[in-house]
Amino acid sequence: MKTIPMRARRILHLLALAALSLALHAPAEAQERARDLGIHLPGTPGPLNAITDVPGVEVGHATLIRGDGRLVRGQGPVRTGVTAILPRGRTGPDSVFAAWFALNGNGEMTGTTWIQESGVLEGPVLITNTHSVGVVRDATVDWMSRNGRAPIFALPVVAETFDGALNDDLGFHVRPEHAFAALDGARGGAVPEGNVGGGTGMICHFFKGGIGTASRRVTVGDSVYSVGVLVQCNYGGRRPLRVDGVPVGEEIRDLMPCIAGGLAPSREWLAGVPACPAGGTQGAATPPAAPASRIEGMGSIIVVVATDAPLLPHQLKRMATRVSLGIGRMGGFGENSSGDIFLAFSTANRGASVTEGIGDLRMLSNEEISPFFSATAYATEEAILNAMLAAETMTGADGFRVHALPHDRLVEVMRRHHRIRD
Repeated sequence: MKTIPMRARRILHLLALAALSLALHAPAEAQERARDLGIHLPGTPGPLNAITDVPGVEVGHATLIRGDGRLVRGQGPVRTGVTAILPRGRTGPDSVFAAWFALNGNGEMTGTTWIQESGVLEGPVLITNTHSVGVVRDATVDWMSRNGRAPIFALPVVAETFDGALNDDLGFHVRPEHAFAALDGARGGAVPEGNVGGGTGMICHFFKGGIGTASRRVTVGDSVYSVGVLVQCNYGGRRPLRVDGVPVGEEIRDLMPCIAGGLAPSREWLAGVPACPAGGTQGAATPPAAPASRIEGMGSIIVVVATDAPLLPHQLKRMATRVSLGIGRMGGFGENSSGDIFLAFSTANRGASVTEGIGDLRMLSNEEISPFFSATAYATEEAILNAMLAAETMTGADGFRVHALPHDRLVEVMRRHHRIRD
């Protein structure tokens, strides 16, 4: 057998990585969002209605979906990924002012102690599944070093939500190259939502969840600023679900998670999840299937808020806390087993972390900040809804199936409550 020369092996390796990046970032078809359905939550969105309405912000995803059937640790099925948010894009190493807040702390977001101490975010923000935080963090340090963003050391921000119901989470399928693909593939413009990136295997209000985004414009005097939000939603029970105040979760009580293919869950904490009805779906007349008690309240939500308004860290902390109000409007309460952790940053004040001397900073008056609070809450609410609308029904490990939020039935419920704008 001939030995492949080292140079040829390197070329093959680079081609494989290029093919991986293309596969992970294949463009998705256009998906209906809340406003496409006539659901207009309060506030005026930016042109993209996304976190990328904040100039300079870029988002990238690496999505891993393969395998079906019974869970085999280390083999799959795999339903996971990585999402990257770059405050100043791939070519902008400048730091930004930032702050963070935990509504409930049963989760992880690395790098937050330094943000709390310094008020500065010095690199990208990545989101993945619970058991991949370590590998993504280490890969991000490597990426920052290779790109001249960590001359001495780096304390990157990596957050997580748990995808172990649909994904072989203990198989550790997320690799350094997936974090690199999300970072190197980050772009401005429209942001893919739903079953992508870190949100691939997530569940929200017992419908399929994932990645969602939205934005709001805020006018202060002669200036117009943007507030953009990106969520990875994986939280909440069904009955509390509200959309623009409408009790959607009480009206769509079926389509609960179930086990397809006649499989029995190999994980004890999924015991009690019912088999999927014959025919593959549940209808409006089907009694709601009660999920296992251990699943109720499990999950988390990570929210990243961006703005181009000149806000300082203490003001950004106030914005980050208002994310809680948007989640509350959707019916989330920060349950005991939920990790609800939020980060807010401002792209104003370039060179936020001066290395020497005195920096010249601009700050919005506290008397002008209230509209940014409501913008944060409303954009969070709409980002969660957009995530659920973009997500598609998914069947994962052990045949565990989570249904998509049905657009037609949502519109019917909202119309009945006079919340649809034709």
